[in-house]
Amino acid sequence: MKKYTLKDFYNLLNEKEQVVESAFVEEAVVDFTTYNSKEVVANTLFICKGATFKEDYLKDAISKGATCYVSEKKYDVDCSYIIVKNIRECMPLIANLYYDAPFKKLHMTGITGTKGKSTTAYYIKSIIDEYMKNSGGKESAVISSIDVYDGVINKESHITTPESMELFMHFNNAVNSGITYLEMEVSSQALKYNRVDEIVFDCGIFLNISEDHISDIEHKDFNDYFHSKLRIFKQTKTAFICANSDNFDEIKTAASASENVIIFGHEDNLKIDINECDIYGYNIKKTSDGISFNVKTKAFDEEFLLTMPGLFNVENALAAIAVALEYNIPIKYIKKGISLARSSGRMELYENSDKSIIAVVDYAHNKLSFDTLYSSTKKEYPEYDIYAIFGCPGYKAQIRRRDLGLIAGEYSKKVYICAEDPGDEPVIEISNEIASYVSKGNCPYELIEDRGEAIKKAIEDAKASNHKTIILITGKGNETRQKYGHEYLDCPSDVEYVKRYLQ
Repeated sequence: MKKYTLKDFYNLLNEKEQVVESAFVEEAVVDFTTYNSKEVVANTLFICKGATFKEDYLKDAISKGATCYVSEKKYDVDCSYIIVKNIRECMPLIANLYYDAPFKKLHMTGITGTKGKSTTAYYIKSIIDEYMKNSGGKESAVISSIDVYDGVINKESHITTPESMELFMHFNNAVNSGITYLEMEVSSQALKYNRVDEIVFDCGIFLNISEDHISDIEHKDFNDYFHSKLRIFKQTKTAFICANSDNFDEIKTAASASENVIIFGHEDNLKIDINECDIYGYNIKKTSDGISFNVKTKAFDEEFLLTMPGLFNVENALAAIAVALEYNIPIKYIKKGISLARSSGRMELYENSDKSIIAVVDYAHNKLSFDTLYSSTKKEYPEYDIYAIFGCPGYKAQIRRRDLGLIAGEYSKKVYICAEDPGDEPVIEISNEIASYVSKGNCPYELIEDRGEAIKKAIEDAKASNHKTIILITGKGNETRQKYGHEYLDCPSDVEYVKRYLQ
């Protein structure tokens, strides 16, 4: 990898009119750059970022070999420095230069929306991986809220879109591993706070929009949330927009900032005339093999099969098919990839021996995903009672407590409210707030903090009811950690609990 000097970084930041003051050795070579003092090595350019940043972090970095720091504030330390106007705007600039713009060597697909981002990412990945397997290429990289794979790192994720320093590191790992395609989720926070600046997406997908992430630490209102997401089009070559989404006209207007726009949609609640769709899904039905649907484009009219449950996943599949066609992937690989597609922790279905109890593990965690999941379940399993198991995170997206409580209370026979990354907020306070909305639907509920105990109790109650029951266990999917305070504590996943207790 090419090495750059402090002068190179200074020149870049100065060119972008970010530099306020500086003092450094121009010819000093930068061997690494990070904002984490634990990662510092000799000749590191250290970034001081975050509202909770402490001078002790900088001192620790200097003791480990940092030779210069970039910050919005000047510190009383013996170290070279570059003081800048906005550290968040500077981070992607620094990362892009240090890693030498690795995204330019990848086919980049970015996906945003309120629900379906990870499922769509894994549908695209499945198609591309099937194509690569048959053409001698490498498995595609993925950066999602479920996990991260870049050819070097393969790990569970705890954030939808990492900071720019990690992002560009993943891109670089992928390039060095011989990978040519990368799919990633792009959150509203990443767009708002400059994490994905400098990146150009070959394909940028906008799936849908609904009120979410409204809190003092996220977005002040829906307008801020929505327009943060719309920013993806300003750094996208080909935009893909869903004709079933609310606020479609505004999305379409914003998408015109991209070089090209492709519209996909399906027959349920279409917002435009069918003839305006470039890719159209119809004849959607549940079969013994999964979900079949037809896809019509200017080039073909073909039947596709999804073996992953959920009628609502057709929308995500259409987005993936549209992107695959843009990448000129032959239809036989698209069909096979879609039929094989799986997303860990997404619509994982488990049954007892006589199928009287079905447990579904899914990441659904906001109003749009809940509404879609529950209405689809009612449609697909009309003879089953619904039991719900979920919680809400601490001190963020607080509107979910109302929305999820009301939806679960409307559709469910019983609700079990449990912990879901409470952080610093007491679980009982979160649960009581959710329960106040569940009760509006005259739905009985139990507060059981431990997710494993909640799943066990729901299964026991379902057995005792002697009635067909489907248990929707949402929010954590296949995650193996629970956030309490500022730490992620190891725990069995919801999938493990289901397998343990269902049989």
